[in-house]
Amino acid sequence: MRKLLNNRWNKRMAAFCVAAVATPLNVWAAATPGQSVLQNPLAITLLVVIGILLLAIALLAHVVIGAAQIKTERVKKERAAAAAKITTTVILCLVTSLVMGQGDTTSASAAVAVGDSTISGLSGSAFYALIAVIAIELVIIIWMTLFLRTLIAREKSAMFPAAKGYAAQPSSFSKWWQKINSFRSISEEKDIDLGHDYDNIRELDNKLPPWWLYGFYITIIFAGIYLWRYHVAHTAPLSLEELAISNQKAEEEIANNLKKSGNAIDENNVTLLTAAADIDAGKQIFTRTCAACHAADGGGIVGPNLTDEYWLHGGTVKDVFKTIKYGVPEKGMQSWKGSFSAKEIAQLASFIKSIKGSKVANPKEPQGDLFKEDQPGKPDSTRLAAAVQQQ
Repeated sequence: MRKLLNNRWNKRMAAFCVAAVATPLNVWAAATPGQSVLQNPLAITLLVVIGILLLAIALLAHVVIGAAQIKTERVKKERAAAAAKITTTVILCLVTSLVMGQGDTTSASAAVAVGDSTISGLSGSAFYALIAVIAIELVIIIWMTLFLRTLIAREKSAMFPAAKGYAAQPSSFSKWWQKINSFRSISEEKDIDLGHDYDNIRELDNKLPPWWLYGFYITIIFAGIYLWRYHVAHTAPLSLEELAISNQKAEEEIANNLKKSGNAIDENNVTLLTAAADIDAGKQIFTRTCAACHAADGGGIVGPNLTDEYWLHGGTVKDVFKTIKYGVPEKGMQSWKGSFSAKEIAQLASFIKSIKGSKVANPKEPQGDLFKEDQPGKPDSTRLAAAVQQQ
């Protein structure tokens, strides 16, 4: 019976190994001419590794079945179930290899057409398919090795009882788990029983597990270090100080970025632009967005006249910049800071200053307060308007 099982298993595993190696070879070799995977050294290496691992799986499975045959009939049934699981896993491994290989074959030309990335001349999908098969085989080998180790330990414990000095020893993990939790055996519970029993639930005077105590001690040490570092020595910033430092750093980065992009202009540092390119850019913005309310020549329609010396919200370039930037919502003028950059608002304000005193077709009556330039002599706006008219 044992030889029969071994012969059947050997034939089965031999068939699996042949299928595992031959199937990917046949499928991938059927690729388009000039693109065969079998011509790639990396693919050949991976296929050889797959074959070696399948051979190792077959040998381990043979050893597992041989070791399992010394158990009782019940264990034989469990062994058959385990062998079925192993067989199913190997079949799934082969099917995965087959499916992924077919996917590579059918889409080889498409992958080349779209510029699929390659690894050492091997398509990415084929490479990862081979790696996946190798990973699955390694998992199977590890699982079978652990299963065999456990099976041998159980059989040794059954064959050599404790009276002969071969008592089964707990695993290292079990010892470690027992130690860190400080478990008490059932025989020791009578020594720590407090005598409180309710509904068959007894109260025991168990000590806290060592891992909990050590963790608590670590928190005490950490609290002392934290207190000294942050509240006594002040060698590190507190949370609010960290927030202030972070905000300051962010503001500096924003200022630097705005400066680099030319948008570090606001109502406090804006200056009158006199370059023809800036005036022309401001004129285009005015014609596109402001002419509907102030007329194309600035004489005013719904909005006030921008060519006279009367201003509702101040007549300096800074005042005009601020009015454009934040708007006057109560009078129907929207804020333009979300539509234009700071530089564009400065160009628009400079253009508005440049049309002061210009002749318009239908000027609107003056509104606001009379504004005179603070600079002595001829105002900058007047000189700017003259320069524009000369152009």
